[in-house]
Amino acid sequence: MYTFSSRLRMASFIMMIVGLLGIGIGFMSAPSTVEEAKAMVASHDEGHGDAHAEAAGLAEANAHGEHAEAHDAAHDEHVLHQLQNKPWSALYVAAFFFFMIALGVLAFYAIQRASQAGWSPLLFRVMEGITSYLVPGGIIIFVILVLSVLHMNHLFVWMDADVVAHDKLLMGKSGYLNPTFFLIRAAIFLGGWILYREYSRKLSLKQDASDDNSNFKLNFRISAAFLVFYLISESIMSWDWIMSVDPHWFSTLFGWYVFASMIVSGITVIAMVTIYLKSKDYLPDVNNSHIHDLAKFMFGFSIFWTYLWFSQFMLIWYSNIPEEVTYFVTRIEDFKLPFFGMVVMNFVLPLLLLMNSDYKRINWFVILTGIIILAGHYMDIFNMIMPSTVGDQWSIGIPEIGAILFFAGLFIFWVFRALTKAPLQPKRNPFIEESRHFHY
Repeated sequence: MYTFSSRLRMASFIMMIVGLLGIGIGFMSAPSTVEEAKAMVASHDEGHGDAHAEAAGLAEANAHGEHAEAHDAAHDEHVLHQLQNKPWSALYVAAFFFFMIALGVLAFYAIQRASQAGWSPLLFRVMEGITSYLVPGGIIIFVILVLSVLHMNHLFVWMDADVVAHDKLLMGKSGYLNPTFFLIRAAIFLGGWILYREYSRKLSLKQDASDDNSNFKLNFRISAAFLVFYLISESIMSWDWIMSVDPHWFSTLFGWYVFASMIVSGITVIAMVTIYLKSKDYLPDVNNSHIHDLAKFMFGFSIFWTYLWFSQFMLIWYSNIPEEVTYFVTRIEDFKLPFFGMVVMNFVLPLLLLMNSDYKRINWFVILTGIIILAGHYMDIFNMIMPSTVGDQWSIGIPEIGAILFFAGLFIFWVFRALTKAPLQPKRNPFIEESRHFHY
């Protein structure tokens, strides 16, 4: 039985407290008026020694008359909304990132159940512990979405009725992109994911105390059915929660792209938690072959993510259709470092670090690669959200770091607390002996 160490518990609490302070500073420092926003932009530019377009725009307005004044006022209002979005965007990116880790683990867990894999039952309790985060993570995500609907932020421009009224494209999408239907879909998806997790976990624990395999067989059937629901709901969720922050753009690959980021991050965390528990002598039957297989999945899904990223990027770049290519033009011009840095962290480094089979069995090496992969996929979510919500006003500062620390602390606390609720090794899984003697 796992015991939540006092050091890890204390570390998670400290991370949450420091994170909350950072998030609070982000919200308190956000401007509330156009004048405050212009002053913040001006001070930022002075610190970098540049003259900014916002400052120049005011002088141009005086020179070019009423039309220029109206245009400049609208631009200043836009910059205000971008700066007000910064703490919300930092919160949303971190909240979604840690939630998607748990959701990716849930998908991997369901695949193992539905495929009746023989190598992985020793890791089921680890996966069940990680997926416990779906409850607090899902609640936080839903609250942020509700607050967006209530116009507490400007993350989703299509939620502004005035914007929609002057945009024919958004008016055409309003049957789908409307606040009520948006929240209904979110509730259905969150409810479905959490319901499967809780029921599958219940059957998993009942199997340990059972004298037959009925619970195991039922778990197999519901997992196969859940994967159908998951594939549909995950795609729609990615359109709703991420792609719709830029509602004029769409990609038919987007659902798969988000899935690739989600599942590789989830598998990476499974490997890291497993290695940690094994180092504390809680998983004595887990051997280097299990770690090797997890590292193979980390490597394989990193390549899969790269395939989808390149397919989406290359086709849009090559066709050069203005309505599509602006998505990447914005990211390349204003987010050059995080955009290309993400590709290095999510493809080049995992490729080089995990190509050698022997390195996949070295625990500290897998942990090192895992940290790089998680940082890269955080940047992936960052690149999906920030260009549309904050534009060229982005930075990685106190709000962003604070949000990462808060959700990392909450994630660690919730997951490791869940691991204390049941023995870490299943007893009556029909494949437990195969898993125990698994060697590659």
